[in-house]
Amino acid sequence: MKEAYIVSSVRTPGCRRGKGALAQTRPEDLMVQALDAVVERAPGVEKKDVEDLMIGCAFPEAEQGLNIGRVAAQMAKFPDTTCGATVNRFCSSGLEGIALQTMRIKAGWCDVAIGGGVESMSIVPMGGNMPRPHPEWSQENPDVYVSMGITAENVANRYKITREMQDEFAYHSQMKASNAKAKKLYKEIVPTKAVKFVEKDGIWNKETFIQDFDDGIRETTTVEGLAKLRAVFAANGSVTAGNSSQTTDGAAASMIMSGEAVEKFGIKPIAKIIGYTVAGVRADEMGVGPAYAVPKLLKMMDMKVEDIHLWELNEAFASQCIYAMQQLGLYDKRELWESTSDKRIINVNGGAIALGHPLGCTGAKLCAQIITQMQERGAKYAVESMCIGGGMGAAAMFELCE
Repeated sequence: MKEAYIVSSVRTPGCRRGKGALAQTRPEDLMVQALDAVVERAPGVEKKDVEDLMIGCAFPEAEQGLNIGRVAAQMAKFPDTTCGATVNRFCSSGLEGIALQTMRIKAGWCDVAIGGGVESMSIVPMGGNMPRPHPEWSQENPDVYVSMGITAENVANRYKITREMQDEFAYHSQMKASNAKAKKLYKEIVPTKAVKFVEKDGIWNKETFIQDFDDGIRETTTVEGLAKLRAVFAANGSVTAGNSSQTTDGAAASMIMSGEAVEKFGIKPIAKIIGYTVAGVRADEMGVGPAYAVPKLLKMMDMKVEDIHLWELNEAFASQCIYAMQQLGLYDKRELWESTSDKRIINVNGGAIALGHPLGCTGAKLCAQIITQMQERGAKYAVESMCIGGGMGAAAMFELCE
């Protein structure tokens, strides 16, 4: 079996749904800019050398429909010989795209490929434009269709994740992100041309500008301020807008190559995915997914939690992320995740509570973030994991190249 190497990995900024800088920028245009950048960061590689694109998208319809993987490839001026596909595993779609390309290269079916993800939650709403749950099945078992916020409340209630724990965790996510933004640590971000429509004298004009930072980070967050927010999914609940991930827009991409291609193009590889797995859980507590996917991955790789030097655990909700950390034996080791600790290795520069969760893009976005941190820290092994709507978890292990 061949080796598969990640040689470049990028993301656009993540910007708030509806109110953010990318709200009026079409998803195809976001994906095109990520694709352009990921090729530019692989010196010597041209678009004609890329054989295939696999793009994750959680709601591949309307502006994100018609096989956005192929559409974006064409818009980015890849030749007709470069193919494209769209993959959907909800919150891990972007990671799934990268993992599928990795497996294709390992199998010898491909030498140069791109995996990525895109989601415009401003343009294509959560749930899609025309959700149509199966009527009889939804009566028998509605949990697969239930709001993700309700599943977060279920996790909090069943596993005694208190409001105070959630708010504290959310605060540290915001502070880590604030620090990273101020120090310009998000080196994986591609300055992105964004669009807005401005009305003047009854005429709407299309204007463009460059967005180069995540615009959902709240630097002034306090634990006291978070405590004042009302629960949004249950009358007496503990899950609030402040301790949940932001709904955002964004795109991300990674280029993967075989060993032969790396040698041919003379590129120094950054890292490789050495393991990937998914795990199924109850749909009504889908957030526990990482607590099952990560141990399954570690067993597959014959490794332990202590062997991992860096973690990206997607913060869909503070409740579920805390539970996963508890099950992995990481939550009580506060120095590993608190913003004030220089020993932190979990969501080092903040997570989705501060940076956003652009659904189908998230898996690819976290890949770009973790690759950057592995390089910066010289971290040998890293794990990315997230829960998945419908009741799943996904996890991938990365190894830094020498």
